[in-house]
Amino acid sequence: MASSDDTQGKRVAVIGGGLVGALNACFLAKRNFQVDVYEAREDIRVAKFTHGRSINLALSYRGRQALKAIGLEDQIVSKGVPMRARMIHSLSGKKSEIPYGNKSQYILSISREKLNKDLLTAVESYPSAKVHFGHKLLKCRPEEGAVTVLGPDKVPRDVTYDLIVGCDGAYSTVRAHLMKKPRFDYSQQYIPHGYMELTIPPKNGEYAMEPNYLHIWPRNAFMMIALPNMDKSFTCTLFMSFEDFEKLPTSDDVLDFFQKNFPDAIPLMGEQALIRNFFLLPAQAMISVKCSPFHLKSHCVLMGDAAHAIVPFFGQGMNAGFEDCLVFDELMDKFNNDLSVCLPEFSRFRIPDDHAISDLSMYNYIEMRAHVNSRWFLFQRLLDKLLHAIMPSTFIPLYTMVAFTRIRYHEAVLRWHWQKKVINKGLFVLGSLTAIGSAYLLLHHLSPRPLGFLRRQAWTGTTGYWNRCTGVFWQVPWSH
Repeated sequence: MASSDDTQGKRVAVIGGGLVGALNACFLAKRNFQVDVYEAREDIRVAKFTHGRSINLALSYRGRQALKAIGLEDQIVSKGVPMRARMIHSLSGKKSEIPYGNKSQYILSISREKLNKDLLTAVESYPSAKVHFGHKLLKCRPEEGAVTVLGPDKVPRDVTYDLIVGCDGAYSTVRAHLMKKPRFDYSQQYIPHGYMELTIPPKNGEYAMEPNYLHIWPRNAFMMIALPNMDKSFTCTLFMSFEDFEKLPTSDDVLDFFQKNFPDAIPLMGEQALIRNFFLLPAQAMISVKCSPFHLKSHCVLMGDAAHAIVPFFGQGMNAGFEDCLVFDELMDKFNNDLSVCLPEFSRFRIPDDHAISDLSMYNYIEMRAHVNSRWFLFQRLLDKLLHAIMPSTFIPLYTMVAFTRIRYHEAVLRWHWQKKVINKGLFVLGSLTAIGSAYLLLHHLSPRPLGFLRRQAWTGTTGYWNRCTGVFWQVPWSH
């Protein structure tokens, strides 16, 4: 890490005290920046603040490396439940597992709320950092490094900073101000599917299902998943089109739907609890956001969902946001805390990766809800695993690259496409050789004499005919 003299007295405003904002504040405070975190909500550690349901996240290698860099990995990991494989629930109730990787590789099911509380506490452990709860960003003038915030006293206050970091989520106010600047690209897409959180409670004080799995009920057009919690419950999420959600206006409709599509889940949830949770909150929308660049000069930068909100189907939203913080910290080391160099380099380096994981997340929804039902998919996963075991540095499964390494997201996509081409060509050659060999053996079995005749042609360069009267094969010169 560069000398603290480079950052002494420099002020940073982090807009948003969620997961990425709090983690980023820790990285910046560790470099001796004077950090102010502005969070519009009340302090979730003391306020009676609830979303109505417990939201779980999957923490993988990238996120863990970011936590490790600020000394929080062990503390956070101890509060998560390892998931070593997917557990697929078929319509008949049969269960089958698909491992994520080798025996030492797993992702962690983590409570979003508990993780956020731990990160906020970590921020406040730094003398140079302060979290301002109940402070809403009203205006942002990023080219000047100035913000206007509205606190609990309802009096707008203008503050100037050396750096503004927008970590204020998919509907970022900081990004909205950057969008007014020339040559700023932005796109958003709402997918036609929504999500709803449900619960499987403990059974006799223990997990009602196998705990160390991400449980999936794939039903082609929709799916349900379940992640284990430390209290022995499971947080379930139903992903389905809004059109299908609207077809379930009554309790009877919901029970009929679950009886038809997830019959094994009903006794685990309980009919009354299922109905209560289903109508507790409406289905929530999912948005994908892309923008470019992530920065404005040396005064403002976007990270996390503010820069690249993604759908949750690869479990990389939080991990990609955490890796943003880690990459920025590594760039600060490389360029001696020079913001005029670090910010444009962060955009150049990070945009291809964050756009790549956005696209992969869209693809993985199809894989999770449909492909896992396919025998061809299971064969491909088995082949990937075999090739990885034989040539571990040459063939690496896509999920392994994304979840268990820090191979850049866009490089993982390029490598995945190359591996698929090699495997498909190999399978084509193998299939062709098998077909030719099978045809040869079949012809040899059905008609051995013509094959002998053909072999003799190849060796003698002659043709001939069989004299049925004398039993002699007469050879004649090859005709042109």
